[in-house]
Amino acid sequence: SGGDGGGGATALVDTTISKWLAGKVSDALVEAFGEEYRDKDPMITPATKAGFGDYQCNAALPLAKPLGEKPRDVANKLLAALDVEGMCEAPEIAGPGFINLRLTKDFVKAQVGAMLRDPERLNAPKCADAQRIVVDFSSPNIAKEMHVGHLRSTIIGDTLSRILEFQGHDVVRLNHVGDWGTQFGMLISHLQDTCPEALNADEAGGGGAAVDIGDLVEFYKEAKVRFDEDEDFAERSRNAVVTLQAGDENSLKAWSLLCETSRVEFQKIYDTLDVQVEERGESFYNPMLQDVVGDLEQLGLGEVSDGALVVWLEGYKSRDGGAQPLLVRKSDGGFMYATTDLAAIRQRVGARDGGAGEGADRVLYVTDSGQSSHFDQVFQVAKRADFLPEGVSLEHVPFGLVQGEDGKKFKTRAGTTVKLKDLLDEAVRIASEDVKSRLEADGQPFDEQAELVARTIGIGAVKYADLSLNRESNYRFSYAKMLALNGNTAPYMLYAYARIKGIERKAKDALEGEGVDVADAELVFEHETEIALAKQLLKLPEVLERLEEELYPNQLCDYLFETSQKFNQFYENCPVIQAETEEVRVSRTALCTATSQLLSLSLGLLGIGVLDKI
Repeated sequence: SGGDGGGGATALVDTTISKWLAGKVSDALVEAFGEEYRDKDPMITPATKAGFGDYQCNAALPLAKPLGEKPRDVANKLLAALDVEGMCEAPEIAGPGFINLRLTKDFVKAQVGAMLRDPERLNAPKCADAQRIVVDFSSPNIAKEMHVGHLRSTIIGDTLSRILEFQGHDVVRLNHVGDWGTQFGMLISHLQDTCPEALNADEAGGGGAAVDIGDLVEFYKEAKVRFDEDEDFAERSRNAVVTLQAGDENSLKAWSLLCETSRVEFQKIYDTLDVQVEERGESFYNPMLQDVVGDLEQLGLGEVSDGALVVWLEGYKSRDGGAQPLLVRKSDGGFMYATTDLAAIRQRVGARDGGAGEGADRVLYVTDSGQSSHFDQVFQVAKRADFLPEGVSLEHVPFGLVQGEDGKKFKTRAGTTVKLKDLLDEAVRIASEDVKSRLEADGQPFDEQAELVARTIGIGAVKYADLSLNRESNYRFSYAKMLALNGNTAPYMLYAYARIKGIERKAKDALEGEGVDVADAELVFEHETEIALAKQLLKLPEVLERLEEELYPNQLCDYLFETSQKFNQFYENCPVIQAETEEVRVSRTALCTATSQLLSLSLGLLGIGVLDKI
């Protein structure tokens, strides 16, 4: 149950304001028009303008026709049955039949009070129906370095995982690494020729296995050149694929050495980005591929065409206007990405009993938008083959390309792909220069703390720049923009947080003598900017709930930027330390605390650390 916030209003528990209002409107619909109206959409939305209130109910308009009445008369009847006392001021009807709802000051105080007493979750409810959700993200390829495309997938996938976990879901983060395929034939053959001592070491990763990825990327290029130019080598490579797939011990040893070498380098990036993800590469699904293909044949979905096994797609046309096939087994017996993806779907949604599957209710694939039609086709076949239990959803979460500042493909000056490690190092370097120059101006040393500050700002800037844009748009990578101190950037948000913490510290020092705990403060809202900030803080649960469904992290970034602006307006108009009475000073300090806690929690959900002092 919620705490008292003055005037007898009580804070909500286990629900959001809009859900509570929707419940009240549903009750009113039944009371006014009968039980058959219980499932009508209550149509509660945030108010379009602050002058109209905080929320509006638009339910009267679509009901006018079936009820044969004017929308305004429907709204009047609905209003007569609507009980929102203690939470809203008397509702008003506007325009053709909108009902405007304004939260009472006492209710807002009660809600902010509940936030202050719950620093862990800020009174944000967990979802009513927790799901098991697989988030498939990052997915680099073995023996290749991670690039900016992987960066977007990693950052977006990590943030969505954090938010879904916070909302109370059971999240499985999976890294679908490219660790299998024909390229391993040439890599193994090249390794046997150039570095046999690595294979003779006692164990992969042991003393002899010093194949560092910098070399491994070069190594991949060398192998590719040989493959393209030397027919003997190409033939050996093709045979090496067959022996690897047949489970030959030496081939598997070379394969696991290549994988382990890559893994060590990938982990350095994940550590830098503070990302947790469990590796489950394509090879994990190999034993399942034959069954998938067999079942497709048995169901009559798989047909042999020119020696290959295909499933004819619905709603897709090939270039000649005929049906388009999804290839699941090549004429030489080899399997396709689509086959692996179908096996992965079956394993992910399969029952967890006996370890057969993940038992997922929802599976998210965070990859670039170029793969949209691939996933659309694979999902279609999975549904037609009945691989999906009732109610399970498969969702592609697409993102746009990373471009250079000129809007072209993002490359180094030399025209090569930008390595992820170099990109992150550069962001930290620029942030360090900035911190250093400001410290020097104040005669301060660049110490360990300053290094942590620069690192937090640099890595945070890269993440926030990505997350603050609609993920589906292409994004122009610009160090200057992402590290700018103004605008919707990580440095701006981190400085805003540190500034609020500074105000809070000074204000609490001024209160220290009285031993006041702001968590139990009696809140007083005198100025319009105080109530505006308080109401803004109360929107967090609804922002997260929308994000949980729609999966656009920029919604949280926009909300944070708006919140920091509302704080600035409050601080310009409402002295905190110099407040006219002790009661007002305590209340305003509490509002600073609630704001800093909200910024810290939300930036944490974006995978960005905060700094109390910068």
